[in-house]
Amino acid sequence: MNENNQFRDVFDAIADPTRRRLIRLLSEAEELPLHELTAQFQMGRTAVSKHLTILKEAGLVLDRKVGRETRFRLNASPLREVQDWVAFYSKFWSENMLRLQQLLEEEEE
Repeated sequence: MNENNQFRDVFDAIADPTRRRLIRLLSEAEELPLHELTAQFQMGRTAVSKHLTILKEAGLVLDRKVGRETRFRLNASPLREVQDWVAFYSKFWSENMLRLQQLLEEEEE
């Protein structure tokens, strides 16, 4: 799929608002257990687990067992692909806005 040989596309993984919120929660903590993540949503543990599985398949989330508890943490490195994509289009729009500004200034003269 991509150079990291991941199972799921990172863009697909972040397309859902629930998964983006999970990423945000994990970015604000070193590690969180499933029950703490589930408490942040109005959905059951199974639904949150499914979202976490999708994030894991994209390489965005890592997990580990601590006794009977599963703890999750963010692996933000796959987000570099998203950042690079957005940066390209940011440059595109900046250049176009500069051209538009120049045209408007020429018309005013």
